[in-house]
Amino acid sequence: MIWTVATIAIACIFKFLLSPPSAFVEWFESKFELHQKLNSKDITVTFNGKNLGEEEKSRFTDYLNKASFLKKYYIFPGNEMLFLHPETNVIPFVIKVKRGKKDVNMFVYSYDDHVDVVRQYKKKVVSYCLRSDYLQKHIH
Repeated sequence: MIWTVATIAIACIFKFLLSPPSAFVEWFESKFELHQKLNSKDITVTFNGKNLGEEEKSRFTDYLNKASFLKKYYIFPGNEMLFLHPETNVIPFVIKVKRGKKDVNMFVYSYDDHVDVVRQYKKKVVSYCLRSDYLQKHIH
C-alpha cells in the first residue's frame, strides 16, 4: 500500500515537471527564439547616425515584432564580416538592445521583397530574413 501511494506521488510530481505552467514554458522558449520580441523602452534605434524619435521608434519596434519569420541564414566561421558589412546600398537601422548585462547590436536592412536582420552578441553573429509589408515598403 505504501509503495502504491509513493509511486502515485512520484508520478504526479514527474508529470508536473514535464508539463509546467504555460508562463514558464513561454519564458523558457523565449530564451531560445531567433527573432525575439523587442520592447521600445529597452532599445535605441538609429538610422544614418540619427536617433529615431520615441513615436517612430515605437512604431518601428511594433512592426519589427509583428514581422513574419522567413528563414535563417547560415553563417560559416570566418564569414561574419560579410553579414555585418554587406556590399549593398541599403542603409541599415541599427538597434542597440540592453538586456541585463548583455549588449546586443542588430542591423535591419529593408529591401523591396524582404527584411534582413543581422544580430551580433559579442563575437557571435546570427542572420535571418523577415517579411513585413510596412518595413519593406515605407522605410528605405
